[in-house]
Amino acid sequence: MSHLLNNLTVHPDCRHFRGDLPCRPNKTHGYVCEGCPVYAPVSSRLLIIKLGAIGDVIRTTPLLRRLRQERPGCFITWLTHTPAILPQAEVDEILKFDFASALQLQARQFDVVINLDKEKEACALLNTIPAKAKFGYSLRPHDGVAWPQNQLAEHKFLTGLFDQVSQANTMPYVQEIFELCGFDFRGEEYVFDTHEDKGYDWSPLPSTGPRIGLNTGCGDRWTTRLWSDEKWISLITQLQQAGYTPVLLGGEAEDARNRVLHSATGAAYLGTFPLPQFINLMHQMDAIVTQVTMAMHISIALRKPTILMNNIFNPHEFDLYGRGQLVGPNRECVCFYRGTCQLGTSCMEDLPAEKVMQAVQATLSSLPVWR
Repeated sequence: MSHLLNNLTVHPDCRHFRGDLPCRPNKTHGYVCEGCPVYAPVSSRLLIIKLGAIGDVIRTTPLLRRLRQERPGCFITWLTHTPAILPQAEVDEILKFDFASALQLQARQFDVVINLDKEKEACALLNTIPAKAKFGYSLRPHDGVAWPQNQLAEHKFLTGLFDQVSQANTMPYVQEIFELCGFDFRGEEYVFDTHEDKGYDWSPLPSTGPRIGLNTGCGDRWTTRLWSDEKWISLITQLQQAGYTPVLLGGEAEDARNRVLHSATGAAYLGTFPLPQFINLMHQMDAIVTQVTMAMHISIALRKPTILMNNIFNPHEFDLYGRGQLVGPNRECVCFYRGTCQLGTSCMEDLPAEKVMQAVQATLSSLPVWR
């Protein structure tokens, strides 16, 4: 759509158009709107509201593939607490959730708005942003509670309300959010940045055998997932004896534990890193052993063989895309979505290191020859 301003042609519908600054083609090549060889009109405008947590933001990215397929030429805006985790080249506009972003979004019009969070502020935005179609959760004005925007959102809404419904669910999370948006899930992969272009130097990493990344933490909310140091030491020893190269992974919360494990076993540990560098470190691994945590989502997004240790969550929730195995304790967990164990000792202590080791070997044996 062209506009004539002071006798100059302007294309505000172009993907490159900024309004407040010269567009990149103008700065780089001197192009103006009239006759511009890279003019790219936007066919529709979509907004995804997925604020957090980081792992949930990562596992929402398969939607990008389907939206691009269903709406060629669309312009996608994503509102989140953690802009850095999103693939910068795959989302047209990434906004950090704050007052300024909310204010300007409420003054815009979209073809589609998708809100995947039940936080009241996210639901309120779905209510107040003009759009032709809305999906996900809105805010009921008379009592201020999250509510399904339409029937498509009811299943995912109810799994968050009742443990019985959540435990009976057999759909992975990604399939649930596709259903919420009116799509059938076709195995769309995550969209993610490996940060390979950053030039990180990983020469200190051993390369004598397949590198098995061991993410030893699980956050501080669901501590019933934790595995003891003794179990990790046993697994590391078995990996070393079998010719694998275990590499300890984690953030600040896991640093003390990883130093202990490194001292006890000699397993490689390079320390903690900013998130993009940590992602790229994980990308150097041949397989990842992890509990249900952010590193699990990163591993799946990087398409790494993933050995997932799980006890308190519905195992159907996780889709490893045919790469890896899910292993659980030898006794049934009775603490569904609980942060403390009702029996006093977490059933994770009934997950033998040998069982995890067998899953590593079985997973890697089904893959092409290492390197």
